[in-house]
Parts: sequence; C-alpha cells; structure tokens
Amino acid sequence: MKLIIGLGNPGKEYDNTRHNIGFMFIDYYLNKKGIPADWKKKFNGLYVESLVGGEKVIFLKPQSYMNLSGTVVNQFMSYFKIDISDILVFSDDMDLLTGNFKLKDKGSCGGHNGLRNIENCLSSSEYKRLKIGISKDKDADMKDYVLGKFSKTDTDAYNKLFDELVEVIDDYFKLPFGDLMSKYNRKNR
Repeated sequence: MKLIIGLGNPGKEYDNTRHNIGFMFIDYYLNKKGIPADWKKKFNGLYVESLVGGEKVIFLKPQSYMNLSGTVVNQFMSYFKIDISDILVFSDDMDLLTGNFKLKDKGSCGGHNGLRNIENCLSSSEYKRLKIGISKDKDADMKDYVLGKFSKTDTDAYNKLFDELVEVIDDYFKLPFGDLMSKYNRKNR
C-alpha cells in the first residue's frame, strides 16, 4: 500500500496559493486519471482510496495546516500500517524555479515547515518527496509570498508541468525510485 500526500492549507482563502501546490497537484492527478475524488475524513485529513496498477493507494490532503502536517501523516501511516518507504510527499519549493520539479528519496526539510513537521513526527527524513518549484521573490516577505496567489503566467506554467508530473507519478508506481529520479530529475532552469 502506498500513501501519496499533498501538502497545503485548508480553506478557500488558501486556494490557488503557492503553498497549496501539493493539494492542487493531487486534485489534478485524480482528475486526469479519472479517479473519483470521493474525499473521506479521518485523523484531520481528507483522503481517497484507489487501486493503481493493482496496488492500493491512499491520496491524502492533511487538513491540520501546513506546519502540523506530520501528525496527520503519522496517524495515517500507523492506522493503515504503511511503511515510511511507501510514502511520497508533494510540496512547494522556493529554491526551484516555477515550472520545475525535483524528486528526492531523503534529505533535510530545506526550511519547509510542513516537511520539518513530517520529519519530527516520523523521527526520520528518509521519505520520498516530489518538490514543485514556486521560485522566490527576494523582495517579498516569505510568508506573504508562499501564501500569495498564482499569476496567469504561473498558472499556465503549472498546467504544463502538471501534465508531465502525471507521467512521473504513473512511473512512480512502476519503477524503483532511483530509476525514477534518474529519468526525471534535471537541473533547475
């Protein structure tokens, strides 16, 4: 069983904000693959169960706000008996340019509070992640920037990127993660 986690903040005021790119991509993936988004509630999270390639997969959007995502992830892993090697987290990354992404099999949180909380709650940084670039604005306050809305140009870039990321996730279910990183990781443009 796999647990696919998209990070974000609940509430309409956070729709289409940079910090919610994880939520947005989960929604996009489910829609693109024709998986009904019949969200159920458990442990302060919204989740959808599906079969992908014959394997049970849980798609999760923690509803505890970004900085407390780890508690929800930990509860789902415990309840469904999911190993840390079977989770994949989608998050925003300010160090990657808009329209870029990077797969990582482990590593530090890189200053991302949602990832930091996951690491604290799991007592490990050895989990897989898909980091989606949101660029950074050196002149803007970081909190205001990540909670800011996407421009039309950004939205167009993400629509194009999300189509590619659907292929990445399809391959995630078929390939060893090292092969997946080799196939898709590229230099930040």
